[in-house]
Amino acid sequence: MRGILIFDHLNDVLFTKCNKKFTKHIQKLAKIQGLVVEGKMDGECDQKLSPNIIIQLFSPIVTSQNIMASQFGNSYTSVRCQDGTNMVFDDFMGYTFMYIAIEDVALMKRTLGVCVSIVRHLCGPDVTILKSSKQKVSLVSSLLDAWIHLRNSEQSVLMEAVEQLSVNADLASTTLKVLHDASDKLKTQSEFSNVHVLILVEHKFLSLYSSKNAQDLSASDILLMVLMCWVANRRGKGTEIDTFKDNADDEDDDFLLPQSSPSGKEEERHSFTATTKLANPTSEDITKLFGDSRDSSVSEGLYSFAEDGLYSQLVLLGSERGYTANAIHISELSEGINLVTIVEVTNLATSSGLYDSFYHLNIINGLQLQRDIDELRPAFDNLDGALKKALDGIKKNRAHVSNDVDMCQRRLQVKWEFVRKKYMDLLKSRDPESILQIESNTSGFIETMKELFRLTCFDNNFLKQGTDVIVTVSRLVRQKLNDFSDFLKVKALKNFTLGSRTSLTINKYLEEFPGLVHFIYIDRTTHRLTTPTLDFTNPETLALTTKKIWAMVENSRSHLQEGHLAVMWKDTTFNYSYFLWFEDSSGSPLKSKAYLNHIMKTFPIPGILCGDYYRKLVEACFPKLSPNKIRVYELYCVHLGLATSSCVLEHSRRLAATIWEVTGLPNNPADIL
Repeated sequence: MRGILIFDHLNDVLFTKCNKKFTKHIQKLAKIQGLVVEGKMDGECDQKLSPNIIIQLFSPIVTSQNIMASQFGNSYTSVRCQDGTNMVFDDFMGYTFMYIAIEDVALMKRTLGVCVSIVRHLCGPDVTILKSSKQKVSLVSSLLDAWIHLRNSEQSVLMEAVEQLSVNADLASTTLKVLHDASDKLKTQSEFSNVHVLILVEHKFLSLYSSKNAQDLSASDILLMVLMCWVANRRGKGTEIDTFKDNADDEDDDFLLPQSSPSGKEEERHSFTATTKLANPTSEDITKLFGDSRDSSVSEGLYSFAEDGLYSQLVLLGSERGYTANAIHISELSEGINLVTIVEVTNLATSSGLYDSFYHLNIINGLQLQRDIDELRPAFDNLDGALKKALDGIKKNRAHVSNDVDMCQRRLQVKWEFVRKKYMDLLKSRDPESILQIESNTSGFIETMKELFRLTCFDNNFLKQGTDVIVTVSRLVRQKLNDFSDFLKVKALKNFTLGSRTSLTINKYLEEFPGLVHFIYIDRTTHRLTTPTLDFTNPETLALTTKKIWAMVENSRSHLQEGHLAVMWKDTTFNYSYFLWFEDSSGSPLKSKAYLNHIMKTFPIPGILCGDYYRKLVEACFPKLSPNKIRVYELYCVHLGLATSSCVLEHSRRLAATIWEVTGLPNNPADIL
């Protein structure tokens, strides 16, 4: 039984992703509580899950969660029921995310955190758009399925790090030059002043070129592109994987879009239904890229093939330090090789200013519920500054602003002046009763903010701009890399393996470490991963992967959350070890004196999709040093069980010191261009 629910501030359900077991269980509870007519329920076995039933059943727990969060600052993280069912909670911009399942709580928290991250990228702070957009409901569900599936099969997604495809220097240089030329051609379009062009081979990163003034592309952004390519590939082949099925005989999942018509729901459900479930991915699973019609996206219709071969979406990229709205265009260069063109469609001041405005407004709403006027002043100042930043960003780019945006920002400015005056009066009088007047006058202001956000960041017309140029550039890149495509696909399947000792650098390197079965090395400053590729077509390797390596990672993370930076243990077959350490910019080791066990309780889950855990760790361990001057590394090792502890330590030290022989220089040219 699995179900993910998203509720707004009024406890209305915005999004539901669940399987049939969850649906039947909710219907059973509704029947017991008299929320449905018993005879009607018996006669309609295939009845859909009603939003009204969800609201009535879950309102008490959601209301309790909101009160605990807003008035006491002590919200629930999880609840365990008597029958073994777990409920996990998360929050984003005041919206409540809930995951109900009979699964491990730690994995449920990570899954729900990734769901929050996906919604943040696709909807920004305007989560209510899920209530009316079929396209976004579909994409949120599909990207979550992509993450669940790839996490169980790809080491890079499991580790939340980017795996670099290992190619020789000449091919790397050639690829980078091709992307450089592609970027130059794209910049001939006035709309394409800030672009990123990158190539992904399967789920591995090959090369990236970014124009001079483009915002930095983070590792979590690249992982999102990996998920989007997976979704595009599966939809193109018509083989979406349904990760919420409990077993092969289970019924289809139910994807609920509130307030849609019965016929619309049925049509949508048909589009989302999985047709294939793959247990063990093989080389045959490299699928052709799906070309989505931007016209269908604009009209919020269902996905369909496009003659130009592009799959396009609008997303927010960046971090809490600043978001930019981007048009993502995915094109198939060859089977399994994707060219991703990322075009910034809104300047940083406008997009991050609006995002921050929603963020600070959410904080203010919480303070108003608590009647905490002392803390209201700094929160109000932050909101005022964020709005000013957004409106100034629009004014500075007035030449590129549509009439709709111009008129909307003028309306917002007028409404903000009114609301701002009310807040100033409240801060002067300190009369809690004034808060009621403010709350009664802010609904129109908030709706105008949402309208401006949609016009400046999520206007689907952005997806139509310059598509002819993007298609032309994609064809040129395909032609120039055509001679290497077969080689790249083979490398993606077996980037580094332990099977051959003659052709791959990493295998010759591993001969220096007798007894070492597997390792995962991650530079957590750049989140780049180096590891031997696991052969999923080999049953023995698959058993090792699922039963040993995945468990090793989870066990190491649980110890890390308790403050242990070095762990070693054995089972009947292998010896496992995990190390996390810090270095300064010159490579000298750094030792933290902070008591981590207490500090880490407020940290996000280890990884980068639910927040950059490692940056927070650096800030906590070295509060007096700049995080940009500290490098973080992780190393996982699997040795044969006969290996001694001293042997494991010696191998780990040597591996960490000499891994550059495989990865190349720490500063890859592709990263600094």
